[in-house]
Amino acid sequence: MSGVSGAGVRTVRAYLRSRRRTPASVMDRYVSLFCLAMFIAVTGKPLSDVLAGLAVPGEPARMGAGVALLALGLTGFLAAARAAGPVLLPGADASWLLLSPLNRRHVLGRAARLLLGIAAVAGVVLGVGLLAVLGAPDQLVWRVLGALVVGVAAAVGGMALAVLGQASTSWKLWLTGAMALLLVLAVVAVTGRLRTVLAIAASAPLPALTAAVSCAAVVSALLVRQAWVSLERIPTRTLVTSSTRAGHVAGAAVSLDPGALTWIAEDNHWRARKLTSRRWPSLPPAFAAAWQDWRRLGRRRGRLAGVMATAALPAVLAQAGGSPVALGLAVLGGALAVASISTSGARRDADNPSLARLIGVGHRKALAARAVLPGLLAGAWTALALAGLATGGAMDQAGAMDLAGATARAIATATAQADGAWWWLFGPLAAPALAAAALRMARRAPVDHSMPVIDTPGGAIPTGPLFWAATGPDLALLGCLPTAAALASQPAPLAPFLVAQGVMSVAVLAGFLWRASLTKARQAT
Repeated sequence: MSGVSGAGVRTVRAYLRSRRRTPASVMDRYVSLFCLAMFIAVTGKPLSDVLAGLAVPGEPARMGAGVALLALGLTGFLAAARAAGPVLLPGADASWLLLSPLNRRHVLGRAARLLLGIAAVAGVVLGVGLLAVLGAPDQLVWRVLGALVVGVAAAVGGMALAVLGQASTSWKLWLTGAMALLLVLAVVAVTGRLRTVLAIAASAPLPALTAAVSCAAVVSALLVRQAWVSLERIPTRTLVTSSTRAGHVAGAAVSLDPGALTWIAEDNHWRARKLTSRRWPSLPPAFAAAWQDWRRLGRRRGRLAGVMATAALPAVLAQAGGSPVALGLAVLGGALAVASISTSGARRDADNPSLARLIGVGHRKALAARAVLPGLLAGAWTALALAGLATGGAMDQAGAMDLAGATARAIATATAQADGAWWWLFGPLAAPALAAAALRMARRAPVDHSMPVIDTPGGAIPTGPLFWAATGPDLALLGCLPTAAALASQPAPLAPFLVAQGVMSVAVLAGFLWRASLTKARQAT
């Protein structure tokens, strides 16, 4: 597929540009450059202020958690790149240019340059984060440049590894190994074993910093060169599959229907898999209908283990200096996300109500049965997350600062630690409310674009996507209000908040089931 030189590709693309209805004019280019200049002028001063604020030594107690968060962020970036392709083409190019005798490397050159730009932007963000973690006690300009080069080199090298993994199975193993190494680095950094190494790296002299930056840049450049050479070896089937998936995602983004992304991810996972059939256990009708969610989750044990492992993230965020409000949002948001991975059955029932009626199970009973698995997952995850926060000492603030005398403070601290052992109870008590919120998310309708638009000084804001995004999280916030209040205030006596959380969760789940069945009966009549 490389019989025609790059001149042929340029000729074809020039022909396509000449057939456009509205070719780009000089005024269009002027507007683009003017907008870019205005963006640089507006963001230049705040960015310089942020970089100047980083000219302080980093806190050794928070360096480990910060490096762990950066390693997890880079791992997520690599995982997203591998899931996306990463090399892909528009639908027309994938169905025409990709199957033509044009040079494969030059056909994919534009996509490769776009990936390079995306990786460079991600690397700048990673470099700023690295500088914020390690600090810059001296030589601010050189340390900023070094952090940015290291971040860009890591992101660009990782993207090159993802491209190589798309072309070769052996390179895919290297990419998996790099992601596993980043996860190990995150775990080791959280334990505090790298505190001495990070302190040395934060105050490294300029020659050592130059050598490290140069080494990272050279390795990244070698990976980029190897990835460019491997473009012509990427299988056509892989490129067509990635391009088709990207087309579906782009269609969902253009139509502002984020719910379609869930269907795309699920269908892509199960489409090419062979599943073994097993006899279902003898269950009541409602639980028999909900058993498919249990079977689907049981077939993805690795995903379940990875999701449960994320329960340590709130503790890492607390170690990095997160505020109580941020910790509360992280716990509730993570619990709701975990609960939503087991609501495929409810989502399919909402999309195809005729098929749901053929099951012969009452709507309220079916929803109650489908709420069991999300509640168990959300309760277990929340309990683990809160136990990690309490173990790490994030909940030991119990107002001891307001008491005078060392003896009083010691008594208050001991009382706070004793109460902190019961923080995990918020998990099972908040489970019903989280299950109701996850089911509400699964059953929400597509975005209503006919809703009014709010005019603000910052521009027009469509209310349809806002209401769609708030459907589900609003119920979670309402049902878990005692837990959120306890995480924000961190009181010494937890018993009133625990009782209030249990009552609120049961009331929210019962109200959700009653309203859902009432709405269903109203639609049937």
